[in-house]
Amino acid sequence: MSAFPGSPRIIKGGLVLLDRDSGAVQRVITLQYNPDTLNRSLELQGAGEGGDRLEALRLKGPPVETINLEAVIDATDQLEFPESNEQTVASGIAHRLATLETLLYPNSTTLAEHHALAAQGRLEILSATQPLVLFVWGKHRIVPVRITSFSIVEEAFDTELNPIRAKVSLGLRVLSTNDLTYASTGGSLYRTYQQEKERLSGAVTGGALSDLGIGGLL
Repeated sequence: MSAFPGSPRIIKGGLVLLDRDSGAVQRVITLQYNPDTLNRSLELQGAGEGGDRLEALRLKGPPVETINLEAVIDATDQLEFPESNEQTVASGIAHRLATLETLLYPNSTTLAEHHALAAQGRLEILSATQPLVLFVWGKHRIVPVRITSFSIVEEAFDTELNPIRAKVSLGLRVLSTNDLTYASTGGSLYRTYQQEKERLSGAVTGGALSDLGIGGLL
């Protein structure tokens, strides 16, 4: 069914994978449906948490921010038009789930290469690196993140037991300039994210003590 011609274009949230060194876009993962809710929490990084009163108002860095969301993936619409959705007919939404799941896996080719070099005594076993992941929620909220939790509830299946509907719960930790080098692509994107918060905060008109029912503080 086509949308009403005058209806606004609905943008989607999603993830973008960047090359860690060049910053080139490797992949864009669009959420099929935008979640109804986005849960965020911020944990203060204070310097005075050890009881030193001289450090009570000092900050060690940006707060640790976490984001949690639940995304729905559904093959119903695609299965109505099998001729143009062959992959969905063949595997349901398994390929969509795999796109998200593989963000948590080290690349199998890289693992094989490391193993071969280690077997030859040419390389110690190294941790595999991943692309830089960005969480994009509109043009004003683009932040580097690390996926900290991931769970899937598969709710419906086709006759071949391929999943055709699922809910994905995704936990993200925002990577700040405490986690990334200041001049890196990720560090620059985080600074822009923080500066946008500061800009929005500055647009709010300050209140008065009388609004709080008091005439003074001392």
